[in-house]
Amino acid sequence: MFKPNSVIIYVSDVETSTKFYNRVFSSQPIESFKDFSLYMLTDGFMLGLQQKDAIEPKAQEHFGGFELSFSDVENKDVDRIYNEWVESGVDIELSPKKLDFGYTVVGKDPDGHRLRVCATDTSEID
Repeated sequence: MFKPNSVIIYVSDVETSTKFYNRVFSSQPIESFKDFSLYMLTDGFMLGLQQKDAIEPKAQEHFGGFELSFSDVENKDVDRIYNEWVESGVDIELSPKKLDFGYTVVGKDPDGHRLRVCATDTSEID
């Protein structure tokens, strides 16, 4: 069965983005090259950082928004991660807040890609 196992985001500067994600993930990439870094996340799922001007075919100049979501957490984790992000200089787009789908915080990476941590409320789902 076809099963996606990675997502690759295009970044302006791989070195800057790698340093950012090293802080956010508290880990190093499993592979790192001049124009690409690769992180192992969970259950074999990977996140790649690709230098946007070094990919073939060339990336579009403007494309839709992107959000990397981490939702296997509890409310206390949202607050802890928020505090860690503030301390490490992550640009916070949304401070911890209760929304319809759960308690969430949103930060941004150096290229403006969103990182959402959400304690998803599944109490209304059958």
